[in-house]
Amino acid sequence: MAGYTVLMLCRDLLKARIVREEILAQVPGAAIHAIYCDLASFASVRGCAQSVRGAVDRISVLINNAGIVSTGHRMSVDGFELTFATNHLGPFLLTSLLTDRMTINGRIINVASRAHYRGKLDLEQLTDSHARYSASAAYSQSKLANVMYTFALARRLAGARVTVNCLHPGVVATNLLPRWLRTVKPLISQVIDPEQAARTCMYLAMAGEVAGTSGCYFDERHAVQPASRLATDVELQEVLWNSSVQWTGV
Repeated sequence: MAGYTVLMLCRDLLKARIVREEILAQVPGAAIHAIYCDLASFASVRGCAQSVRGAVDRISVLINNAGIVSTGHRMSVDGFELTFATNHLGPFLLTSLLTDRMTINGRIINVASRAHYRGKLDLEQLTDSHARYSASAAYSQSKLANVMYTFALARRLAGARVTVNCLHPGVVATNLLPRWLRTVKPLISQVIDPEQAARTCMYLAMAGEVAGTSGCYFDERHAVQPASRLATDVELQEVLWNSSVQWTGV
């Protein structure tokens, strides 16, 4: 084991405790703790950040991994489309509140998706509860935001000796995929289990060869890949950044 103290930020603490016990059964004595966090709620994210800051003085690795696909058009408690609020705005706020605790040579990792290639950014519709909705489009937009945010944050942390990267973990057999899609997906692309999907995250978190790498998009094979044209549009990145700052009140 790498010897890290692990803080799991989870919406369901009961499930988190079950996972913690499973880990402890495999690694007795592991320092692993669960803290409540609902990324769809700014108040919850702020409370979580406060708890994290009270628990640790420094953070070596921050992995923004949680995500959802809302099958219907729902709004967060703060008035934003739920998938975008959970997948981008929540992690944006959390990272902003914890960045000053990152150690020298610390690493921030955002789990994105190759779905970002299909994404388009329509910020005006995010606060419209009556806007036309597509679950696939909403997810792709949120993943596009993850990649754009990674690049924008990497620019801001240049020289701070904290790296920021994002990745596509692969097509993962979790409950994030609808049941029907989990059934047919193996017929059109390779589906991997969560343990396999975590490998690129762990590579970016621990591998020495990427210690100085920042502002990159990696695939599930640990290789740097070109992001979409929209994702690399610096002007659009800044529009997203400024809107995110305004909405979250950072």
